[in-house]
Amino acid sequence: MRPKQLIVFDTTLRDGEQCPGASMKLEEKLRVARQLVRLGVDVIEAGFPVISAGDFAAVKQIAAEVKGPIIAGLARCLDRDIDAAGAAVGPAGERGRIHVFLATSEIHRKYKLVKAKSEIVQLAEWGVRRAKGFTQDVEFSPEDASRTEPDFLLDVCRVAIAAGATTLNIPDTVGWAEPIGYGKLIGRLHENLPECQSGKVVLSTHCHNDLGLAVVNSVAGFMAGASQIECTINGLGERAGNAALEAIIMLLKTRADAFGEVRHNIKTGELLRTSRLVARESGFFVPRNYPVVGENAFAHASGIHQDGVLKKRETYEIMDPEKVGWGASELPLTKHSGRAAIRSRLVSLGFAASEESLQAITAEVKKLGDREKEIYDDELAALADNHTEGCNRLNRFKLATVSVRSGAKKSSAEVRLIRLGGNGKKDFERLNASSSGDGPVDAAIKAIESLAGTHGKLDDYYLRTAGIGSDAVGEVVLRVDFGGGKLITGKGAGTDVVRASAQAYLNAVNRFLANGNP
Repeated sequence: MRPKQLIVFDTTLRDGEQCPGASMKLEEKLRVARQLVRLGVDVIEAGFPVISAGDFAAVKQIAAEVKGPIIAGLARCLDRDIDAAGAAVGPAGERGRIHVFLATSEIHRKYKLVKAKSEIVQLAEWGVRRAKGFTQDVEFSPEDASRTEPDFLLDVCRVAIAAGATTLNIPDTVGWAEPIGYGKLIGRLHENLPECQSGKVVLSTHCHNDLGLAVVNSVAGFMAGASQIECTINGLGERAGNAALEAIIMLLKTRADAFGEVRHNIKTGELLRTSRLVARESGFFVPRNYPVVGENAFAHASGIHQDGVLKKRETYEIMDPEKVGWGASELPLTKHSGRAAIRSRLVSLGFAASEESLQAITAEVKKLGDREKEIYDDELAALADNHTEGCNRLNRFKLATVSVRSGAKKSSAEVRLIRLGGNGKKDFERLNASSSGDGPVDAAIKAIESLAGTHGKLDDYYLRTAGIGSDAVGEVVLRVDFGGGKLITGKGAGTDVVRASAQAYLNAVNRFLANGNP
């Protein structure tokens, strides 16, 4: 059986940005668009040009500067909308697409548009034909298709195809559909539209997540005959969001046994980086328990799970975290952790603990875990320091102080480290260095590098805050490539974000050095 080709239509910059509070400025949109190119999406819906001068400018600049994917602009079946979309995507040339939409469901016809079926059909035909005056690539969406009478939906789709639509998108606009019904809807259209069967017209899905079914509905539609899926990074979108790109791609990849081989252009190693960029630019951060790209997606707290993962990763992981941009699996230490995970973390920090010391340290971790949600590496190292007779520690660094000065263009940082030897607190060396950088965190990292003798590339940086006011604590999670492409995770926390960042980077340095690196 031939593999099926999937066209990935990313609408993060249009439908995703319509999420209240997620609006992005021009430079932010450009950064996201460039990363979507690196990710490998086939179509970027860059915005809704008629809604504002800023959106028009963003779509036009993306169309002019971003090379590779098709660049689409959204438009209602109104002359001013279509004209604006045509002008905005024009710089993309043959890669420009106008995406025309018109509501077709009874509730929309009756209460929003106040139009009869015949008027809807005429408007759909007119809209597509007008768009064809600007570009040969025209997509048509019957809005609220999942609640539209099936026979009328088919009539509208036939008219849109006859008018020249090259992509027919079937939106589940309010997340009403369920997988069986949506699959049947897409299947019926595929069976009754010869142009979709032949591939002359692309059949597409667009699902919202109001009932938590956007991803599974999208895949159901794809399996029933659609070849394009419209989705967003992190599932960003109106109300409860859109179908999440990262979940769709990894579902199809992980369960190839159920869905068959699917070809696409997505580079899965860019998923996490893209997710983090969209989160930063939109201001909508990903929940820790979010699939694939959430902080806990590959984190195991239960001692039973941690022991299983250490023995055979696949016991509790159905995906390889490194394939989506994470480093190795993270085993956070909590009150639920067992001896196996604690021993593994001690080894990663350069400690070789005796059985007696390991038992004592495990007991202390449990006590600390009753007070704190997670035990960080520096806290575990401090516990191990109290058992120096039973813990042989290799050289590692401890952060003493960080002081920074920020200027208009450059920042400087002075960092003091303590190099701890094999005898723990009895054998140490104080080190001091100053450096400048593009910001206080960058300057502090450069100072640490000069003292540790390492050189890494910061691949990912994530700051999460907990609490409010002066009691707010910043938790920094970062990933560093010290060479060879293998990412090492570092974590730090505290009320001072710069110090927490320095601690996180030093944490990654210690892990790198503890693994036998020079």
